[in-house]
Amino acid sequence: MTKKNVIIIGAAGRDFHNFNTYFRDNSEYNVVAFTAAQIPDIDGRKYPKELAGALYPEGIPIYAEKDLPNLIKEHCIDDCVFSYSDVPYKRVMNISAIVNAAGSNFKLLGPGDTMIKSQKPVISVVATRTGCGKSQTSRKVIEELMAKGLKVIAIRHPMPYGDLVAQRVQRFATVQDLKKHECTIEEMEEYEPHVSRGNVIYAGVDYEAIVRAAEQDPDGCDVIIWDGGNNDFSFYKPDLTITVADPHRPGAELSYYPGEVNLRMADVVVINKMDSAAPEDIQTVRENIAFANSKALVIDGASPIRVDDPETIRGKRVLIVEDGPTLTHGEMKIGAGTIAARKFGAIEEIDARPYLVGKLKETYQIYPNIGNILPAMGYSDEQLKDLETTINACDCDAVIIGTPIDLNRIINIKKPNTRVYYDLEEIGYPKLSDIVTKFVENFHLEEHVL
Repeated sequence: MTKKNVIIIGAAGRDFHNFNTYFRDNSEYNVVAFTAAQIPDIDGRKYPKELAGALYPEGIPIYAEKDLPNLIKEHCIDDCVFSYSDVPYKRVMNISAIVNAAGSNFKLLGPGDTMIKSQKPVISVVATRTGCGKSQTSRKVIEELMAKGLKVIAIRHPMPYGDLVAQRVQRFATVQDLKKHECTIEEMEEYEPHVSRGNVIYAGVDYEAIVRAAEQDPDGCDVIIWDGGNNDFSFYKPDLTITVADPHRPGAELSYYPGEVNLRMADVVVINKMDSAAPEDIQTVRENIAFANSKALVIDGASPIRVDDPETIRGKRVLIVEDGPTLTHGEMKIGAGTIAARKFGAIEEIDARPYLVGKLKETYQIYPNIGNILPAMGYSDEQLKDLETTINACDCDAVIIGTPIDLNRIINIKKPNTRVYYDLEEIGYPKLSDIVTKFVENFHLEEHVL
């Protein structure tokens, strides 16, 4: 049988998972290359032979997505498999047109071919867009489970931007583990809130190996929480799916891939950030949930914020630093830092753009609609230095750190600054505690508590 030549179109995450679960040991296909987008400096590398399996003794090269038409023609590609998330439908079909025009099929792999079955009960927390509040929702679910005496392991969507072989299976139980695994800012933003609360989180590249390690974790494991990334759907077959929607971006739940997949698969939908969203936008999200998934249980949620020191903000000219991916491909125009600036009386929100240096300039060229907020980009030492230099060069009185990590721990901010914190709070009923209690009863998990 003639093998089909394949390119996997990705961004160092879902693409590797699709390869591992569907293509790695599949002799009907020959994966010629990955292409990369969204994440800086991923192209030009290789998916290593140690992870690629016996069919790929040389590993698999990774090219920039802009090279896709030439790669299709040069390698006589049969199928191009789109494998990344938080993309508007227009962009998905634009890439499809590029692929088809070059002579190849355009494909999407679904849950049936990519979800792994765990030996433990799985709660999947996903979203309709990046930046909806998945992580705080995951933390809330974990806290409810831990309060019942259960051992909970979180598994995070991949962010493998370093040594992929070393990152095959990663376990984070302490803040020191973040340094041990040489985490980027984006990784720390997701892992640190978990370990600081006392629960273990896994991540990496090979999610079959990861879930098997998690199931046998030395601290014990009763339940696995899939803490999704962007708006991707779960890598594991869930027993309960909780999807978070954002009324600050009404309509996105029906116009971004694969966010609508998550909406339609949801058992529970959390409408988050209702405390800072317009009533008409909340109503739009409600109507879209009813249209796409009328059987889902809807929880109303808020993300109240607090800061270390309100006086650092009051009456000051402030630079706002926010979570990077939420501002870039997440397209958010307002985040926790901006809400804090307005709530605690800042007199001016300083535009970061005149002070940008190095890689941060490139980020704004790729994502020109970021606006005056500074994304906490830190995929490399060079980017971290650029972030530090930009912040310290800015003509401002103070810095508001809206990203969910202690930025002072990894860069030297010389200006007065304060962190913003936010957690999920349900409004009225039902509450996540009700959902968790029913889940525990359905799986007889109370029997696991000593």
